[in-house]
Amino acid sequence: MSEIGIDSVLQQIRSLSGEIKDGSSQQVEATKQADFSNLLKQSIDQVNELQQQSVSLSEGFEKGDANVSLAQVMISDQKAGLAFQALTQVRNHLLSAYQDVMNMPL
Repeated sequence: MSEIGIDSVLQQIRSLSGEIKDGSSQQVEATKQADFSNLLKQSIDQVNELQQQSVSLSEGFEKGDANVSLAQVMISDQKAGLAFQALTQVRNHLLSAYQDVMNMPL
C-alpha cells in the first residue's frame, strides 16, 4: 500500500513541477516583452529629450543668451539629429522584421 502512496505522490510532484515550469516560462516571456517595450519607450523619450534640449539651446542662442555658444548649439543639434536617425533605422528594421514574419508560410 505504501508503494501506491509513493506513486501518487510522485505523480503529484510531476504535475506540480510541470505547472511551475509552464508558469515560469510565461512569466519570463512577459518579463522579456515588458523589458523590450520599456527599452523602446526609454529610447524614444531620450531622443525626444535631446530634440527639446537642442531647440532650447537654439532659442537661447537666438535670444542672445551669453551662456549658450554656437558650438553648444551645433553639437546639440547634431546629437539630436543622429539620435533621430538611429531611432528611424531601428523602426525601419523592426517593420522589416515584422513584414518578414508575416510573409512566412505556415
